[in-house]
Amino acid sequence: MHPMRCFAVIVICLLVLAPLPAQKQKREPLTEAQIDKIAEAGIDPNARVELYTKYINEHADAIKGLGNRAKSDARVRRLNDALEDFTALMDELGSNLDLFSERKADIRKSLKALTEATLRWQKILRALAGEPGFDLARKESIESEEELAEQASRLLREQTDYFNAHKDEEGQDRVEPK
Repeated sequence: MHPMRCFAVIVICLLVLAPLPAQKQKREPLTEAQIDKIAEAGIDPNARVELYTKYINEHADAIKGLGNRAKSDARVRRLNDALEDFTALMDELGSNLDLFSERKADIRKSLKALTEATLRWQKILRALAGEPGFDLARKESIESEEELAEQASRLLREQTDYFNAHKDEEGQDRVEPK
């Protein structure tokens, strides 16, 4: 093989392979055990919302604990990761709420607990002073928390009105065609 062709092949291979190690792996905010519990909850809307609320609470506690530690680069990285995980879980829960709302699942019980939890999360996020290393993640968490809080309180009102008008459908997992 001609030396220039050999050199060109090597350069092309290096250019193709160079981005691979630099690609960031997607973080998973839940442990395998937590993922299994959510899967076991299956289509039980209240159980799923309660599990997500519990896991988000755990992440909120971790953020609160990290916020109280001495400032360091490691703390900033851990806070940024914790805030990103926190936001991802809230967004995932919001998607589940959309699905359960469409199915007319009666999730009022878990929505009450979620609404109370969002108030706690808001206090934790607002008490956390922003720093350059995690300020963007903090702002995104606050926005996501506000959206989830609004969604939960709106759904609770809608469901209360709906199930007051449709007493025969109370406690259902999904609306069944009649």
